[in-house]
Amino acid sequence: FKKLSQLHWKRAAAKHLIERYYHQLTEGCGNEACTNEACGSSPGFQRMDNNAAAIKALELYKNNAKLCDPHPSKKGASSAFPENSAKGAHNFSACSNGKMNHKDLQPAREDFRDLNFLTEEKVYEILSLCSETEDYSPLIRVIGRVFSSAESLVQSFRKAKQHTKEELKSLQAKDEDKDEDEKETASGSSTAMEVEPEASASSADRPSDGENNVQKFGPVEVSVDIEAVRRVYDKLLSNEKIEAAFLNALVYLSPNVECDLTYHNVYAADPNYLNVFIIVMENSNLHSPEYLEIALPQFCKAMSKLPLPALAKLARLWSQYSADQIRRLVETFQQLITYTVISNEFSSDNLVNEDDGVVAATKCLKIVYYANVLGGDLDMDHNEEDDDEPIPESSELTLQELLGEERRNKKGPRVDPLETELGIRSSDCRKPLISFEDFINEPLNDVLEMDKDYTFFKVETESKFSFMTCPFILNPVTKNLGLYYDNRIRMYSERRITALYSLVQGQQLNPYLRLKVRRDHIIDDALVRLEMIAMENPADLKKQLYVEFEGEQGVDEGGVSKEFFQLVVEEIFNRDIGMFTYDESTKLFWFNPSSFENEGQFTLIGIVLGLAIYNNCILDVHFPMVVYRKLMGKKGTFRDLADSHPVLYQSLKDLLEYEGNVEEDMMITFQISQTDLFGNPLMYDLKEGGDKIPVTNENRKDFVALYAEYMLNKSVEKQFKAFRRGFHMVTNESPLKYLFRPEEIELLICGSRNLDFQALEDSTEYDGGYNKDSRIIRDFWETVHSFGQEQKRLFLQFTTGTDRAPVGGLGKLKMIIAKNGPDSDRLPTSHTCFNVLLLPEYSTKEKLTERLLKAITYAKGFGML
Repeated sequence: FKKLSQLHWKRAAAKHLIERYYHQLTEGCGNEACTNEACGSSPGFQRMDNNAAAIKALELYKNNAKLCDPHPSKKGASSAFPENSAKGAHNFSACSNGKMNHKDLQPAREDFRDLNFLTEEKVYEILSLCSETEDYSPLIRVIGRVFSSAESLVQSFRKAKQHTKEELKSLQAKDEDKDEDEKETASGSSTAMEVEPEASASSADRPSDGENNVQKFGPVEVSVDIEAVRRVYDKLLSNEKIEAAFLNALVYLSPNVECDLTYHNVYAADPNYLNVFIIVMENSNLHSPEYLEIALPQFCKAMSKLPLPALAKLARLWSQYSADQIRRLVETFQQLITYTVISNEFSSDNLVNEDDGVVAATKCLKIVYYANVLGGDLDMDHNEEDDDEPIPESSELTLQELLGEERRNKKGPRVDPLETELGIRSSDCRKPLISFEDFINEPLNDVLEMDKDYTFFKVETESKFSFMTCPFILNPVTKNLGLYYDNRIRMYSERRITALYSLVQGQQLNPYLRLKVRRDHIIDDALVRLEMIAMENPADLKKQLYVEFEGEQGVDEGGVSKEFFQLVVEEIFNRDIGMFTYDESTKLFWFNPSSFENEGQFTLIGIVLGLAIYNNCILDVHFPMVVYRKLMGKKGTFRDLADSHPVLYQSLKDLLEYEGNVEEDMMITFQISQTDLFGNPLMYDLKEGGDKIPVTNENRKDFVALYAEYMLNKSVEKQFKAFRRGFHMVTNESPLKYLFRPEEIELLICGSRNLDFQALEDSTEYDGGYNKDSRIIRDFWETVHSFGQEQKRLFLQFTTGTDRAPVGGLGKLKMIIAKNGPDSDRLPTSHTCFNVLLLPEYSTKEKLTERLLKAITYAKGFGML
């Protein structure tokens, strides 16, 4: 570690030397008669912008160019540069040996050699003495010594304890020999620290944002005075002469802390060791460039070594911070990740997963992520009950055990250890302190090799890190790719098991989930077949889907399945069937509590939704968000009515906000009325004897909660349980719930509603002699861009098999336009399985438009070309 620290110091010193060149170029030395051509104070110097100055500073450093001495008008300014800060930072033991620079100090000046920890008052005292002589080297030495030692930091900035009257008298007697001004200053700060410790402690908490968290978990008690630390940083970091001392100290501190946590289990011996991380992370300059190369990566590595209870405590503490403070923490770690990613050339041979700095910063970002969840608007009480009956295991299970093919994930989906330690789930958070999108790092997503990352995720070795274990940092496109790999590998596994089963049993089994349906009887054929599979062997649902339309020649490479799902969804959500109700104002469907269909029909609908995700198909379904929340295990509550039943929501909201006498003015009871399919009224008591219980100002909150509970949960309990059961038959072994939030599940199933055809044009490839500059291609895109919204959807349906954009938008489609012969009267054709459009080279733009419109308008069915 000593050699490592020396190496880090050399790098840090070089970085500060470059910084000094930069300041010389941008600010000058202060000598108006300076003759150094590379100095901003030189009369003939040409001013440059910051970027040019940074490049020039690097060049001057490489050439070992001349550095100006600070002019008396800028006396003391050089103490932020390496030569001066080295006196306090390069060898921290110099202070204890008494080798201080006394050039500008008075002979009686205290050197603070015995000061091994800091308090807010002591920092201000030293700062005041240094300001008098404009020599900050004593303070730099103290900061260097304290902030480079974990033991010193643990003892620093402790909350003051309540003193007895005798102790207060004793302290007052000791202060009598001090002058009056110093006594008033010390007395004022001492009173603030000693008399009001509760105020100091609570000031680190958020009175509004953290209220929800504090009520549920209680305030997190730590021995460090966080507000005092913040005030000290605000005072010192504004002084550029002192800032370098914090950086140099952190370079020395981090390796030692990492060693302590890795080999000595220091947190178990002293939980106050967490103070080190609390204090350092309050430095608001951690995200600045000088920290990103050495100091911050090393510190993140040390923080990632904290044991699980310490990580949980840190998350709970940070959850009491304000949204702005959480955002600063996020930006600190995101800055390091982005800086490292763009500074390196990551590839399949040089994986970002193997970069210690990025991995450590991501692990630290996870702490902030859960703090963001904990500090947000939590709903931990409304959870869906698990299915009463477990999903039946496949009859292949015994055979798998005989063949050594143990079924994966028998214990259910993966759960993050920190999530378990904290006792919360991401889905418990209604509204986080800051947006979940702030945690996504796009540059990281761009360089992540998802096939390798997925392998590390499944193998679960400590030596290989997978970013899928931190899904908050991944965008939906990347997570969808990880899910795709998981689904495909599961399909191949089922195919392999089927082949082995055939060898052992001597009978031919189908390696695919094959559905042969009649286009005119698609619901009857498909749902009957799926019902048989669900009862006999649910494992077959995890095989790759293969659909065949009777009487048609199409071979299913994906396109036939897309049309199958679309037709099934159209039939299921047909309002004449009555399985779902439709809200004209929201254009959304909801489960019909009065439906005549049995539970099995809803189970089959759940299976269809699960199969669509499993086979990477997009469905045109229109559910309110509460359906996806319920699929993730959360019950619907009053606020969900705003999305699913907006008229009812507004009425109940008005009831809650009514300022008059509810009982006398509204005359409503705990009995509500609903209508069945035929318009007949159905009465339901929200409480026993509800028709005799009036709604009053005192009990109206109960009325609203029970009304919402009935509408979103109780009234559709049987239908939704059956639906969820069918969905889980397909997805129960999938990392779906681990990777995705409810709103992302909707995106996964329904695709994007934003149809950006310019992105589609930019990503389209050409074949058969066409290129983007071909006349017909230019005419083609002019024609498509001129289409109305409905015609554009028909075009997408014709070309890709669905009228929705995939996760990530139309730019992710990778459509191919291929030449299909010279000019003729043939219509354009498509391979929907591969998103290929076959386009004859029509002679005119008018003919192209006419032929294309006819093709997309009357297209239905599959044939062989």
